[in-house]
Amino acid sequence: MFDRRLFTNFDWTLLGLVLLISAIGVLNIYSATASYMQVGTTYFVKQIYWIVAGVLLCVVACSLDYHLLEDIAYWVYGGVVLLLVLVLLAGKTSMGATRWLHLGFFNIQPSEPMKIVIIITFARFFNRYPVFNGLTLKNLFYPLLILGAPALLIMKQPDLGTAILVSLIACSMLMYVRVRWTAIVAVILAALPIIYGGWHYYLRDYQKNRIINFIDPEQDPLGSGYHIIQSKIAVGSGGIIGKGFLHGTQSQLRFLPEQHTDFAFSVFSEEWGFVGCLVMLILYLFLVLWGLQIALRCNDSFGSMLAVGVTAMLFWHIVINMGMVIGLFPVVGVPLPFFSYGGTSMVTSMVGVGILLNISMRRFMF
Repeated sequence: MFDRRLFTNFDWTLLGLVLLISAIGVLNIYSATASYMQVGTTYFVKQIYWIVAGVLLCVVACSLDYHLLEDIAYWVYGGVVLLLVLVLLAGKTSMGATRWLHLGFFNIQPSEPMKIVIIITFARFFNRYPVFNGLTLKNLFYPLLILGAPALLIMKQPDLGTAILVSLIACSMLMYVRVRWTAIVAVILAALPIIYGGWHYYLRDYQKNRIINFIDPEQDPLGSGYHIIQSKIAVGSGGIIGKGFLHGTQSQLRFLPEQHTDFAFSVFSEEWGFVGCLVMLILYLFLVLWGLQIALRCNDSFGSMLAVGVTAMLFWHIVINMGMVIGLFPVVGVPLPFFSYGGTSMVTSMVGVGILLNISMRRFMF
């Protein structure tokens, strides 16, 4: 029987905030692609379809008791890792990267759901094996093993941006559980030779160029440094109040690459200026703080860790994308949640919001 308290305690503020950001994103995508000559459905209409699909999945995610996720965590983790292996063996290759798996009537990018799956898996692990005095180096063995397998498989595709995000999400949850300083220092020292080996033997040339051009984009202004330079021009030319909707020169004249996906915020910055950017930052800050509030109000450790993980996922997407478009971080192809064009990103983020809503409205039951 349906419990009326679930509807009474439904977090309309969180859902309304997400839909508001999504609506602003649709308008921004419309502006970013207004100069495109397209046949068929336009990008902003497709984005609306993805928002509707995401909201439906969000409803599904918040309808079932989130404690069921604890029972199936390892099974889902194993299934997604298997899909990542299949991607490397029989995946679809596009622009030098093998990230998609063809499953009959549709394609799937297993690295995206891994962001949610790693959250669920870590929450189950630390709920079953609680830590009271901080994680030691010995305690980190199994969590790092759980993280290492998908992270390496994702990097092998190669998809450095998603691998970094999955790792940052997991590390945020580890910090929430608490890690001893001795263990942190030991991991950093052990990582140094791994980073050295990865730079020389693992990273592709284009990934190295992205890092080098992050430091000095002017050395190849028409090549690998072009993205950062044009994005910084777009952001800076917005001034205080911006150039106005549909009046951004960088986007309308199509100087800005990937302007409806990875660099959607550059388009927004040019058109709405510092004031518009400040409003968006406040909305995203409120979203992150609301997620942390849900984690604090939760009455069980599994739900609290789930909320922290989902909030960390949204937080790192926001920080990396905004840092990328203003030149603080290398270009790694990370979309801005609910704002950049993209179905997979929208669905993953909406499922995360569904989990937050689930935890929020069931806090009174435990």
